[in-house]
Amino acid sequence: MREIVLDTETTGFEPSEGDRIVEIGAIELLNHMPTGRTYHQYINPKRSMPAGAFEIHGIGPDLLEPPKDPTPGQVILRDKPVFADIAQAFVDFIGDARLVIHNAAFDMKFLNAELGWLNRALLPMDQSLDTLAIARKKFPGSPASLDALCRRFGIDNSNRTLHGALLDSEILAEVYLELIGGRQPDLVMGGQTEAKTTSAGSDWRPQPRPTPLASKIKAAEADAHAAFIDTLGDDALWKKT
Repeated sequence: MREIVLDTETTGFEPSEGDRIVEIGAIELLNHMPTGRTYHQYINPKRSMPAGAFEIHGIGPDLLEPPKDPTPGQVILRDKPVFADIAQAFVDFIGDARLVIHNAAFDMKFLNAELGWLNRALLPMDQSLDTLAIARKKFPGSPASLDALCRRFGIDNSNRTLHGALLDSEILAEVYLELIGGRQPDLVMGGQTEAKTTSAGSDWRPQPRPTPLASKIKAAEADAHAAFIDTLGDDALWKKT
């Protein structure tokens, strides 16, 4: 089964109000295991970056002119491609794989807005799997943010000082595997496959062997043991069974 763990960064919260995607990060899983294939792209939203969004992800802030005093590692989007230029490569990467997203409604809303503006086919919501919903169902009443789940599962997110789409996707992949039951949920040790299949849906219990194994005790050993028991008297434990 092919899955894509995906995250986006945006200029705000509502594409209907002019907000756009500025970064997409995604990693590929095959049968719940990372394949090493990733997709990462910064995108020029052709608008300025609000200060509030810049404080969250550190991308921008000024897209119209180069910053006078850029900070080390600061991402400037003015020379990056627009979404129309990368749409096909993005669609080709995800294909029809299930999209694993934390708060899927948010990212799907933006992805479909960008695709819709280009008159491209939209992504069906049932193609996405929301890890936020899974976490809230599994741990009702507990914090379900990505950082909170990292703390719960002991996942190192010390590099996550700011939100970043690719880093968040890598972290989310680890969280997702823990949410569904472990880092290798499909791994079955050799020789256990049949037992797992036959016991599914039933209360399995070990059964006696159809044919008892032949005794390896020699006749002389059995006679010596019986003679020893006779010396212990009538209260010997072996005489009560």
